[in-house]
Amino acid sequence: MKRGLLILLGCAFASFSSAEQLTVERIFSDPALSGTSPRALEYSPDGSRVTFLQGRKDDYNRYDLWEYNLADGKTRVLVNSDSLHKGKEELSDEEKARRERQRIYGSGIMEYTWSEDGKSLLFPLAGDVYYYDLNKKVTRRLTNTEAFETDVRVSPKGRYVSFIRDQNIYLVDLKTGKERQLTTDGKGPIKNGMAEFVAQEEMDRMTGYWWSPDDRHIAYLQVDESPVDEVTRSEIYADRIEMIQQRYPAAGRPNVKVKLGVLDLDSGKTHWINLGDDQDIYIPRVKWARDNLLSYQWQNRSQKELQLRLVNTNNGKGRMLVDEHSNTWVNLNNDLRFLKDSDRFIWASERDGFKHLYLYDLNGKLVRQLTSGNWPIDALAAVDEKKGKVYFTGRVDTPTERHLYEVSLEGKGKPQKISSRPGMHSIAFAKDASGYIDKFSNVTTPPQVSLHAPSGKQVTWLEHNEVKSGHPLYPYMKDWITPEFGTIKAPQGHTLYYRMFKPADFNPKKKYPVMVFLYGGPHAQLVTNSWSSPFLEYMAQQGYVVFTLDNRGSANRGKKFEDAIYHRMGSVEVDDQVTGVKFLRSLPYVDGKHIGVYGHSYGGYMALNSVFKAGDYFQAGVAGAPVTDWALYDTHYTERYMGNPNTDPKAYEKSSVFPYVDGLKGSLLIYHGMADDNVLFTNTTKLIKILQDNDQQFELMTYPGKKHSMRGKNTRIHQYTLIKDFFDRHLKGEAQ
Repeated sequence: MKRGLLILLGCAFASFSSAEQLTVERIFSDPALSGTSPRALEYSPDGSRVTFLQGRKDDYNRYDLWEYNLADGKTRVLVNSDSLHKGKEELSDEEKARRERQRIYGSGIMEYTWSEDGKSLLFPLAGDVYYYDLNKKVTRRLTNTEAFETDVRVSPKGRYVSFIRDQNIYLVDLKTGKERQLTTDGKGPIKNGMAEFVAQEEMDRMTGYWWSPDDRHIAYLQVDESPVDEVTRSEIYADRIEMIQQRYPAAGRPNVKVKLGVLDLDSGKTHWINLGDDQDIYIPRVKWARDNLLSYQWQNRSQKELQLRLVNTNNGKGRMLVDEHSNTWVNLNNDLRFLKDSDRFIWASERDGFKHLYLYDLNGKLVRQLTSGNWPIDALAAVDEKKGKVYFTGRVDTPTERHLYEVSLEGKGKPQKISSRPGMHSIAFAKDASGYIDKFSNVTTPPQVSLHAPSGKQVTWLEHNEVKSGHPLYPYMKDWITPEFGTIKAPQGHTLYYRMFKPADFNPKKKYPVMVFLYGGPHAQLVTNSWSSPFLEYMAQQGYVVFTLDNRGSANRGKKFEDAIYHRMGSVEVDDQVTGVKFLRSLPYVDGKHIGVYGHSYGGYMALNSVFKAGDYFQAGVAGAPVTDWALYDTHYTERYMGNPNTDPKAYEKSSVFPYVDGLKGSLLIYHGMADDNVLFTNTTKLIKILQDNDQQFELMTYPGKKHSMRGKNTRIHQYTLIKDFFDRHLKGEAQ
């Protein structure tokens, strides 16, 4: 952050005459301190409006669909969820699990799908399907069954609405209103058109079927879960214990079997694509290139190889277009784009150490590399074929900020930066690349949403979210603390980025305790110039130095930086965090004997490793929903980084926290949701049994009925009050 801007912001904040005291209760109460934050932002396919979901002022967890109309420049409710369905919404177990995978929570309109012509919308709500005609402003209820319909979409030509019911694919003809069942063998372990557990949780794929552009075919995956171990796990609630039978593919154990088929709507028959002799594979991506050309990505079990394949559905002939290899693993992405006006496509690869864009033809020949350098792109945002421009988000200037850039499709010149404000920009383009939505924040600016021309020129605010009188954050801004950023040179030679909040009323002559907040795992980054959790702000206001460092293994620093954890989870990450603590100890205002660490999920795993392996540096730790034994976690995530436990048992033994529990010297708090179906509660029960057998004292808090995300206002208030009180008891005292 530039010094001049910080001075201006400091002057602005100083103008607040009084400030309310920030509390844990206020952090998790409505309205949100960060202000209004619309979600699911997108352009309508015809480009006439921008739509988004927004919670109500009287119920922030009840969502309606809003629009910004480009013609009249007005923002209004487009569809009120009460016009579709009122009353309590009973979700199926499958839908509950699906929403947990999507990390969405609330009621009303939680998802919506546009028709290709932008004239109608689809809503899955309360287990049924609703079709809304924008011109007539009329809602049609397409299903009314006891069964639960999910994964609803309009076919590309707008003739049909499709959905999944009882593990089969159905459609409704919008002209006749007649319903048709397309697959019939979905039952028991057989699921048609559905994403299996690891696809939802680890591959970022929430569907299992795809319409062809001409409405004539549906490509779909058939999943056979019968090889997967059926385990019984308990979900412990306040008033009952539910015994859940679940097919869970633990590391080293069998996965589902997958088949990829193309269903012809005229004949009703499915043609199965030859995926090869090896059945122990993943199909992470499927995408139509043309009406008769279907692409799919094939990944081997070790994830060291990823192939892009293309099949002609007219004759069944296929060919491989791209073959990616790695000595560690190949990351997945969502950046494949087939160009409409030519037989070419854009592909993203990390083959040179950083994620970049490449242009290929449909014969698999590389035409040119579009981006290059010692920095990664984040995502392909849009392609304007007429103007020959490719838009992408990336980290050209610094890994702590994400910006929008453009580059020539024909390989002319270097990337040109479009976004200007320092911070993190999340971009969603119109289908024709005529404009984009920018969801932006930085350390001094809560999330704002604006509409822009492709040049970057702002058209309008969709949500200015300006912190002024009346904004939820306004009464607290006088005492708000802006974090500092910096870098540390590790002994191994690499650079580590950190973010640090200094305590309220900071006095450089005093010594302060420290809370190290971390995650530390792959595909995540915490040290960014973005709006951060108010809890970190709160802990700084309570007299703590709050410190976060992104260790090796974390994202957006290049593949080599990630690869350091291969077969070594829980080792190099801790080494880097210790480097961070050594830096903290060098600061005159840090009490080096009162440093605590807190993290959730992989961060919980990191907190345990920190206090077990580096007890001389971390005097207290809070481990939330921690992984303790990677053999308990799923195949696709764990084997990507750790290999197969059947062939790499020593790597798993070393990465478990159990061999290191004797290293605990300070204080430890563990908390876990007792219905967690992601990081199973067994991770915690195994650990606490060992600690008890060793007569090692610790603190434990369990949350009946709570999943991995720990939802619920009162739960969050209790959880974070617990953390604060724990650190107060074990880190303050002498430090004050």
